[in-house]
Amino acid sequence: MPRTTRSEQSPPPPPPYLRIVAEIRRRVAEGELAPGDRVPSTRQIAREWGVAPATATKALARLEREGLVEPRPRVGTVVAGPAEEPREERPLETTGRRLPSPPELLTRERVVEAAVEIADAEGLAALSMRGVAARLGVAAMSPYRYVDSKEDLVLLMADAAFGEAEYPDAATFPGDWRARVELGTRTLWRLYRKHPWLAQLHPLSRPLMLPNLMVHAEWMLGALDGHGLDPVTMFDLHVLLYGYVQGLAVNLEREAQAAASTGLTEDEWLDGQAAAMTRILTSPRFPVVARVITGLGDGYDLDLDALLEFGLRPLLDGIAAIVEAAQGSPRGANT
Repeated sequence: MPRTTRSEQSPPPPPPYLRIVAEIRRRVAEGELAPGDRVPSTRQIAREWGVAPATATKALARLEREGLVEPRPRVGTVVAGPAEEPREERPLETTGRRLPSPPELLTRERVVEAAVEIADAEGLAALSMRGVAARLGVAAMSPYRYVDSKEDLVLLMADAAFGEAEYPDAATFPGDWRARVELGTRTLWRLYRKHPWLAQLHPLSRPLMLPNLMVHAEWMLGALDGHGLDPVTMFDLHVLLYGYVQGLAVNLEREAQAAASTGLTEDEWLDGQAAAMTRILTSPRFPVVARVITGLGDGYDLDLDALLEFGLRPLLDGIAAIVEAAQGSPRGANT
């Protein structure tokens, strides 16, 4: 029987991760994936190619080493764009980035503004002093002329963000504590909506001593003042309202982080929990949970804006009862 020589043998198939790398390369080369498009996540690769998550991770790491893809905070892994041209040769209109700033034009306000822009777009985890310098087009150490550290910069950013809140003259709400509290609560929520990283900065037990945050405190405490409440109760109610808004707002940044790290939308993630949900719904341990979830029909749309409004009314109704009791009358004024 003739023997097959080494040269006549078929080459072994490439490892699974290289087949994945080759396929994603093809998609990029043929324009199916353009620069900035998100490539399949680790979970999606594992499902599409039937491989282990470790293999999917290895494939993405190989593509990143080759410069074909790059991770972007709060977005995921995307197709890398063409190499940047020297900054001084690229006009602002085509890059979307700031033109280089002469050192004499740099100010603390500009440093803070650039830092806020980074945190708004990419999350607080993406913030660095070097990144701020790059955004401003200055030397890496230049921002340190205006702020001592990243920690100091974050406090300045927070104060600037809280300073965007606008409150009308309190005289426009004569004695109407509820309308004032509603306005203050919704104003704070809009700030968190615009700057999701704000809600991540501190626990209630360690409040930020920032002048512009005290403007909010002054508005809320001023609304509760003059209705017979003692100082402890007033401050408890202020902290309760602040914590209510902050507690919902922390989910804004966390959802963006989860989407970036997994590459899955909320709906896609929930789809992956179908088996676990089925086990819960068929378990005799959770009859009420099963009945309520089954009764949702087409599902439950978690809308944080709607949830804020839904919870605000009973919260204010409870405060109204406290105000009425403090005033010693069955019907407190302006409730």
